[in-house]
Amino acid sequence: MTNMRIERIELLHLTMRLREQFVTSFGPQHERDVVLVRVRAEGVDGWGELVAGRDPIYSEETVATAVTIMRDHLVGSVIGRPIDDPRQVHTWWRWIRGNPMAKAAVEMAVWDAWSAAVDKPLAALLGGTRTAVPAGVSIGLQDGTAALLDRVDGFVGQGYARIKVKIAPGSDVGLVAAVRGRYPDIALMADANSAYTLGDAGHLAKLDAFDLTMIEQPLAHDDIIDHATLSPQLRTPLCLDESIRSAADARRALQVGACAIINCKPGRLGGLAESLALHDWAVGVGVPLWVGGMLESGVGRLHNIALASLPGFTLPGDTSASDRYWDSDIIDPAVTLSPAGTVAVPTVAGVGAMIDHSLLRSALVHSESFGAGR
Repeated sequence: MTNMRIERIELLHLTMRLREQFVTSFGPQHERDVVLVRVRAEGVDGWGELVAGRDPIYSEETVATAVTIMRDHLVGSVIGRPIDDPRQVHTWWRWIRGNPMAKAAVEMAVWDAWSAAVDKPLAALLGGTRTAVPAGVSIGLQDGTAALLDRVDGFVGQGYARIKVKIAPGSDVGLVAAVRGRYPDIALMADANSAYTLGDAGHLAKLDAFDLTMIEQPLAHDDIIDHATLSPQLRTPLCLDESIRSAADARRALQVGACAIINCKPGRLGGLAESLALHDWAVGVGVPLWVGGMLESGVGRLHNIALASLPGFTLPGDTSASDRYWDSDIIDPAVTLSPAGTVAVPTVAGVGAMIDHSLLRSALVHSESFGAGR
């Protein structure tokens, strides 16, 4: 296919209730306002998902601000315009400062439409080489050590290849020690979600005793320099998440010694094109990567799994099964965990082939549609 034109874009607003609250240093979350982007082109549909939250906690973007950016600035620049390669779409928006989650939702839907139009699975289109990827699971803050160990026991019993525990001041060293004591050999990491300051360096160094794969984003969400000061004070490798908005950010962070590992979230990076740029750079310099999660529905989860099939993603990501968060996901079949602790990479061309439209309608709050004549 030489080019593709987007004829229509639809924003579908859903409310999806988590099967249990998910607690981080930001606070508890009981449900997600999910916005799906559906693009219509060349007789096929492409689907993307907005990963922004209801409140400006993880980043300054929210569902409301991202929808405004999509509605007022992104949608009109894509509809009717010939697309020769899905990589080019994100270049059209360079004049729009920030707003990577809004950009990613539309851009990833275009990638998905291209996948369907050329009848090639998204993973293969991106350059993926695996048929299954090792799955990690993220466990929110619990009501004490016993509750955390119960959760870990359950996920280890299901076969997850990596356990990530959320930590915060007052809920950290003792919890990690308990998990490591029960599971001395499992891949274990701690995610701080920016809950600490450089003054906590001595306290964070206590985590060195537990052979963690990494500590993720302990300091400010937009910081690189303080992480570079903290890193040599710890034996445990640091991983950056919120601080990395582009492949260039990752390069700068590595240059100053701020981290040794990168969490790649396509929603945080502005989409799949920038994720591929980060991947290719990381492979070239030997930096370990993994695909992070944002409590996605099945639509975003399938995109993440396709991305994780690339060879540079050498660590298990947040690619857990659908039932980790949802009683009923909006895809069929749902993402499931194999006995080997992996999830299968989809072989269908386009996420739309796996959407359960009856489940989608049951969660739908309202939708809005945009065409060339709007």
